[in-house]
Amino acid sequence: MVKSPPSPIASRKPSKVEGIKENSNFLREPVATEVLQDTTHFSENAVQLLKFHGSYQQDNRDNRVKGQEKDYQFMLRTKNPGGLVPPQLYLALDKLSDEYGNHTLRATTRQGFQLHGILKKNLKAAIASIVNNLGSTLGACGDVNRNVMAPPVPFKNRPEYQYAWEYAQNIADLLSPQTGAYYEIWLDGEKAISAEESPEVKAARQSDTNGTLINNSEEPLYGTYYMPRKFKACVTVPGDNSIDLYSQDLTLVVITNKKGKLEGFNVFAGGGLGRTHNKEETFARLADPIGYVAKEDVYDIVKAIVATQRDYGDRTDRRHARLKYLLHDWGVEKFRAKVEEYFGKVIAPFKELPEFKYHDFLGWHEQGDGNLFLGISIDNGRVKDEGAFQLKTALREIVEQFNLPIRLTAHQNLIFYEIAPADKAAIQAILDRCGVISDPSKIDRLERLAMACPALPTCGLAITESERAIPGILDRISTILDKVGLQNEQFVVRMTGCPNGCARPYMAELAFVGSAPESYQVWLGGSPNQTRLAQPYMERLHHNDLETQLEPIFVYFKQAKNAEESFGDFCDRVGFDAIREFAANYTVQSVANSDITDDSDGLVEAIADSRTADSEGQEVAIENTTIATYKTRRRVSLQHEVYNKLKDAASSQGRPMTELVHEALEAYFQNLEK
Repeated sequence: MVKSPPSPIASRKPSKVEGIKENSNFLREPVATEVLQDTTHFSENAVQLLKFHGSYQQDNRDNRVKGQEKDYQFMLRTKNPGGLVPPQLYLALDKLSDEYGNHTLRATTRQGFQLHGILKKNLKAAIASIVNNLGSTLGACGDVNRNVMAPPVPFKNRPEYQYAWEYAQNIADLLSPQTGAYYEIWLDGEKAISAEESPEVKAARQSDTNGTLINNSEEPLYGTYYMPRKFKACVTVPGDNSIDLYSQDLTLVVITNKKGKLEGFNVFAGGGLGRTHNKEETFARLADPIGYVAKEDVYDIVKAIVATQRDYGDRTDRRHARLKYLLHDWGVEKFRAKVEEYFGKVIAPFKELPEFKYHDFLGWHEQGDGNLFLGISIDNGRVKDEGAFQLKTALREIVEQFNLPIRLTAHQNLIFYEIAPADKAAIQAILDRCGVISDPSKIDRLERLAMACPALPTCGLAITESERAIPGILDRISTILDKVGLQNEQFVVRMTGCPNGCARPYMAELAFVGSAPESYQVWLGGSPNQTRLAQPYMERLHHNDLETQLEPIFVYFKQAKNAEESFGDFCDRVGFDAIREFAANYTVQSVANSDITDDSDGLVEAIADSRTADSEGQEVAIENTTIATYKTRRRVSLQHEVYNKLKDAASSQGRPMTELVHEALEAYFQNLEK
């Protein structure tokens, strides 16, 4: 039997949220009472519990009026293990987005959908509709296991992918909250019809091995207090990192024999990306390999890891409550030993794995059984109709006409599968009519790999813009790359409006993390396959100074990179000292000299020395900043049609776009002088 948590944590006062959970009667109150009240919002205590039910209370900051109540609205998040969205559910979500939401859907980085803009009076009807159409929001947020991820690709001739889907669903069922509160509050006690749970999962939930369960509790695995913080899990296959496996609390890797039969799972634990500015005790961390378990032991190892975090995770400081901090504080050996006490046996050695690669699976592909699948890129996950671009209409028409299932990806994209080859032309015609690109080679090189979180105006944690800012940022980065002769270069760019890392910026080759209004930390050096943490390069970059700061880095990359070396690998190899030295001696190559060099916005920019912990660069904090100032540059904007023509001309001639602009302007001014 596992002993109580150690005294240093047990003797400290639990956080306020722990008391809210304790007094909630397993997530019921005060949500059950307040949902019936004719108000626009919930109380602070109810808001904390509402997350467990899959919703965040938000305030649209764009609509704030001084002296008036906040513009309260709600975000609903679905839980879709392995990213599965049945056609019936998709159509229900599409309808809800128009009936109650802001007319858009948003694919998340954890393979779910979010609905934004729902009013409190419509929350119950929206959740009931989701549940009655084969969906759920239970446990999509809160201090429980979140959506269990899996590679979204439907390779029917590769059994390891089918095992990943199966066990993602089973682990999600195993770790789903058992309280009746969800159905009592949102469906008046009626539990909706859902897929039958695996008998193995039912048996595993009832099996109290070595203290993993809490006796006589409505929540046998979670108990009264649930988890100290959120718990993220995924199941993948060897070599496939389409789900950012190193950023998860728990990762299972399917291991099959030569005949394709499931044998067991490699286990990783302790990944996580959330951090807080100026709190170097908070940091991003990669998951560690823990060992290997046979397939018949997989549910027991999952329960053992969850129980270890449940009983020993820090409940006094929510910034220190994730599993990654337990791994960091204890070390892998101590953690493994404690897990083995719950597991009841020694964990076998880790099986050798191939190098993990990132794949986005965009475009048309065969799925291995004669049918096709189609990966569609969704900019920042936002499904919308806007002018000639009618993505929302296209997806709805395809689902209505062909009844296709969907798998959402970890990169905010979408995959249709089970497509009969005879239907390909009709589906392509819908996409073409609605202005949706299906050929990934025609997607902008940076947009294809980029991600951003929603941030302003609705996220309460956002410090600055992200989703609304990244299109312009990517355009400006592309312009710099074209200018310095790197017009064919592509790399992973991610942006968030705060340091919590919802778009996983700390795994990117180049990332912008909101640090002040219109300003961002700059992170460099992640790998193109998301297997290495980026590191903080600059503490604060005002968006006006983007060109001044990035141009020398890109020029250095062009001059000193190895053949076929990616941008992130280059930054990691040469190190920040070398990059800063080159930048300090670099003269900006402007088309025309700027006549303003003011620093009148009063911002003091800071370059951060990065500190890497002893565990091979897997933990990163920020400290020891040094002051520098930068010049503001003027920019000229082009209409999209003109920009696209310029881009195509530069590409066909193999010349920088800036060079063509310079020639055109010179010719124009010469004609004026004639």
